[in-house]
Amino acid sequence: MVFVAIFTMEAILKIIVYGFFFNAKAYLKSGWNILDFVVVFVGLIQMCTVSSSENHSSKRNSEWVRALRSVRVLRPLKLVSGIPSLQILMKSLFRAMVPLLQILLLVLFVIVIFSIVGLELLRGRYHYACFNISYPGDLNGTLKIPHDNPRPCDNGAGWGRKCINGTQICRRAEPHEWTGPNSGITSFDNIFLAMLTVFQCITLESWTEILFLV
Repeated sequence: MVFVAIFTMEAILKIIVYGFFFNAKAYLKSGWNILDFVVVFVGLIQMCTVSSSENHSSKRNSEWVRALRSVRVLRPLKLVSGIPSLQILMKSLFRAMVPLLQILLLVLFVIVIFSIVGLELLRGRYHYACFNISYPGDLNGTLKIPHDNPRPCDNGAGWGRKCINGTQICRRAEPHEWTGPNSGITSFDNIFLAMLTVFQCITLESWTEILFLV
């Protein structure tokens, strides 16, 4: 709260000296001042929200307070506006990142291509699981491992995990039975989940788990 008061007083003095927007050297004509203004504005909103949530405590107000607290990570960046050497360093970093945008676009293009391939080959496959059957004609059955995370199975494509003949069948699980690996996040059901799954494989973070799920 003390820092918010100091930052607010600094912003008010700068606005009085330079003007808010319409002058040539106005407060909001500088990118660093815009960052300062965002930090001050969010800090004031947070103070008002905290005071109101103390008077009227509710789950919704607490969620708003937690969301606003995440913006506090921008406060150290406010110190950059007062140190010219740090401004030069930050500008150099930003300018060095511009050529990397082309590489980023190339990586994004590769992710999209492999995501489309995954959509064509693996859409819906991660929702099939082995179900125990009580008799040969049983088409429903129960999950093989009710209290554990099941694994996808071969639904007739000719490849994938096989269920035990005679005692298990491979069928699509209903949402209330099983949403899929990683609570349904690891899948190729739509382009967004497919891109997230491909990105995980590119980072080599537990990509073998995704490999053996197929």
